[in-house]
Amino acid sequence: MSYIPPTTRQQVRQRAANRCEYCKSHQDYVMGQFQIDHVLPVVRDGSDDSDNLCLACELCNQYKWTKIDEVDPLSGQRVPLFNPRRQKWSDHFSWSEDGVEITGLSPVGRATVIALSLNNELAVTVRKNWIQAGWHPSQTTSD
Repeated sequence: MSYIPPTTRQQVRQRAANRCEYCKSHQDYVMGQFQIDHVLPVVRDGSDDSDNLCLACELCNQYKWTKIDEVDPLSGQRVPLFNPRRQKWSDHFSWSEDGVEITGLSPVGRATVIALSLNNELAVTVRKNWIQAGWHPSQTTSD
């Protein structure tokens, strides 16, 4: 079991601007505390260093769990998942025209959309409601 000090947790939250670094949900719009995710999971020798930590909503974190790669549906190749510490979100993802789905733009993006089930039924339903309320993440941030 790893221990992440409160100061490091706060730094991760601030760096992410209180948004899930995978699906871009904002902490203010989600019931339940966002979690500190190990980009490279501890069970795969990932460290507790800040450069291996990101902020994740519970849904993304549960789908990711210990995954580090997935098959890109276009190429059929196994590729690493999106790394928010090393990669820019907008290089790998975009929002669908209606703003409710995340589209993978690259092999990494497409594989991450699948691995983290970024467009699961609950996420899409919630995003539709956020749009109606004017809260949708795509309207306030691209990265």
